[in-house]
Amino acid sequence: MKTVRVRDVVIGEGVPKVCVPIVEKKLEDVVLAAGNLKASGADVAEWRIDWFDDGYETDKVVEAARRIREVLKEVPLLATFRTAGEGGVKEINVQQYIDLYLALIHSGYVDLIDVELFFDEEAAKYLVAEAHKEGVCVIASNHDFENTPEKAEMFRRVEKMIELGADIPKIAVMPRKMEDVMVLLIATYEMSHNLADRPIITMSMSKEGVISRFSGEFFGSALTFASIGKESAPGQIEAGNLKKMLTQIHEIIS
Repeated sequence: MKTVRVRDVVIGEGVPKVCVPIVEKKLEDVVLAAGNLKASGADVAEWRIDWFDDGYETDKVVEAARRIREVLKEVPLLATFRTAGEGGVKEINVQQYIDLYLALIHSGYVDLIDVELFFDEEAAKYLVAEAHKEGVCVIASNHDFENTPEKAEMFRRVEKMIELGADIPKIAVMPRKMEDVMVLLIATYEMSHNLADRPIITMSMSKEGVISRFSGEFFGSALTFASIGKESAPGQIEAGNLKKMLTQIHEIIS
């Protein structure tokens, strides 16, 4: 499997990396959360722009990204506008989505962007190409808050993300029974070994799927999402505890 290096963080080797989302509405709270995140030892920060009160205002978003970058120093920053259709808190139209991401790509403040696979295919292709021109990595994502798709469908979605040119495909699904969690874990293992030539991220949400958040080194998910205070998705573990768990697992199996 190829790895993806973002600043000093190598995604796809060793202990799965821990990403903590910033989910605050006001600028000063966003900056404060970035400081808490850095102190936690998280590997990657995700800024959820859809939570931000000024998330539609491009200039204010770029200024906020600058402030976050000042605090994070060398911690990689993933910029995400999660749409309402995939669990976000705001609606957004295609042109707003493109303009927002283009401004962040060209700002120099973000290291990765999250582009939703099914939001708009042409927008996704364009943003991947523009991000790569500026050396910004792309996570292509799909979030299913209703069900866990069949394994073949998860393969299809990851294949489409790879065709899109994403550096890291990401699938998040909702289990309705424990068997769904096993389907996700088996699919992750098979995709990481037989399909993806790049790191992949998968997770099964809610308390039923919590095992997927700390078993990535067994099954092939290269990054996991944790929380400091507010969760951005159901089932996230506190960042410090998750880091300890992942390190202990790594030591046991190494």
